[in-house]
Amino acid sequence: MTITIVFLCIALLIVLISVFKINAFLAFLIVSFVAGLSLGIPAVKLVGSVEKGIGDILGSLAIIITAGAMLGKLVAESGAAQKIAKVSMDVFGKKYIQWAMLITGFVIGIPLYYGVGFVLMVPLIFSVVYRYKLPALYIGVPMLAALSVTHGFLPPHPSPAALVVLFNANMGLTLIYGLAVAIPAIILGGPVFSKTLKNIKAVPLESFRAKEMDDDALPSAFKSFFTALLPVLLLALASFLPFVLKSDSAILPVVLFLGSPSVVMLVVLIVATWLLGTSQGKKMENIMIVFGDAIKDIAPILLIIAGSGALKQVLTESGVSNQIAGYLQHIDAEPLFLAWLIAAVIRFCVGSATVAGLTTAGIILPLMVQTHSNPNLMVLAVGAGSLMFSHVNDSGFWMFKEYFGLSMKDTFKSWAVMESIVGIVGLAGVLLLNTVI
Repeated sequence: MTITIVFLCIALLIVLISVFKINAFLAFLIVSFVAGLSLGIPAVKLVGSVEKGIGDILGSLAIIITAGAMLGKLVAESGAAQKIAKVSMDVFGKKYIQWAMLITGFVIGIPLYYGVGFVLMVPLIFSVVYRYKLPALYIGVPMLAALSVTHGFLPPHPSPAALVVLFNANMGLTLIYGLAVAIPAIILGGPVFSKTLKNIKAVPLESFRAKEMDDDALPSAFKSFFTALLPVLLLALASFLPFVLKSDSAILPVVLFLGSPSVVMLVVLIVATWLLGTSQGKKMENIMIVFGDAIKDIAPILLIIAGSGALKQVLTESGVSNQIAGYLQHIDAEPLFLAWLIAAVIRFCVGSATVAGLTTAGIILPLMVQTHSNPNLMVLAVGAGSLMFSHVNDSGFWMFKEYFGLSMKDTFKSWAVMESIVGIVGLAGVLLLNTVI
């Protein structure tokens, strides 16, 4: 009955948005209350659950997305995105631009949290799309597939890193095996799959579309690339230093503070204001107008993401993930496949890859110990499953839809299928490694 309720609520959400054209944020609120009452959450607690879900997801993403939108708008308006696109095309050529995007997304995705990488890379994707008149999904999907896979498979991202600890796996071996699994998943989910998406019409967020500028008016290649890559450099440095510094080092708290994504984005925005703004002769009031326009553009996306957080929280507090995992635990199957399946089903129902991964860990751990399964591969199996079936209860689904200006149908055909491809290929890679290790 629980699974039926979840499916019906998800169907209701799709119908409200697609058929009745209800605003997505309002639809999420309606379905969150319907789901909570149907799944047995007391009415007096339900409002608190909805508010907590909204607060939790905005608390972790609002600064990052807003600052990222401001940075992206400035990168576009200053000509930096045009410069980056020009240099990228000069190096790789139009024929291989997909692979340039894939490599960029993979390198940046290793140290960056997915949401940060997404909002930082979207301006680069759109600058290539607008300048060279290429299909948006053909260019964007390879980069975003790389970002998604690194988020789901590879430490030091939150879910894989936590799974390494829970399964008592080896961080280094998990990363090595993860790279072996990630590469074919990215290739098939990125450049190969995106070739089938050329005919899908996408209307990328207008905020990142800047007027074409003369080459001599563009900022230097150093300023352009340095500003775009500065968040990556700072976050990578902040991830590396704690392993070098002693636990009682006086500067460790400073490093941890400055290395948090929200602080990094604020620092980068200040640097970008100088490098791409005032040092280029722009007045501060004009730069603030650019930032204000970015906030207007991003507000609807923030509300949609907030709504998805409300639904996720209701489903989590109802205990639906634990109930579903309990049902699946009794299936007689290869432990690695079973872990993948549990994570995939929970991901479909709850929407959060992190929740799916960590919930699965608690269920599968006794079975893993009993069957002596490889803990490093178990991390990857759970990670691959947690990427499956991304749809309307996943904030990533809505970020992709709104940034690229897609219909619900085309978002399912592109984003949801891409996420499922990388999840299935990831499982295949794990099972193949299991036969040779």
